[in-house]
Amino acid sequence: MTAVIVSSRRNVAPFGLDGGEDGAAGQQWVERTDGSRTELTGTDRAELTPGDVFVIQTPGGGGYGASSTSE
Repeated sequence: MTAVIVSSRRNVAPFGLDGGEDGAAGQQWVERTDGSRTELTGTDRAELTPGDVFVIQTPGGGGYGASSTSE
């Protein structure tokens, strides 16, 4: 099977607003039946064989507002 991914926010994480932290960038890879791992870019394709696993971690959203800490 051929798996194709066309996604964004893989190199530049989603930004935060009003002092909030940036989110996490997304990642994707293929876990092969032999135990190896093939990293993929945000616009990539991979040939899969039975037993391979196509993993997609979506980007995390950026935060809003500065965090407050109390002492």
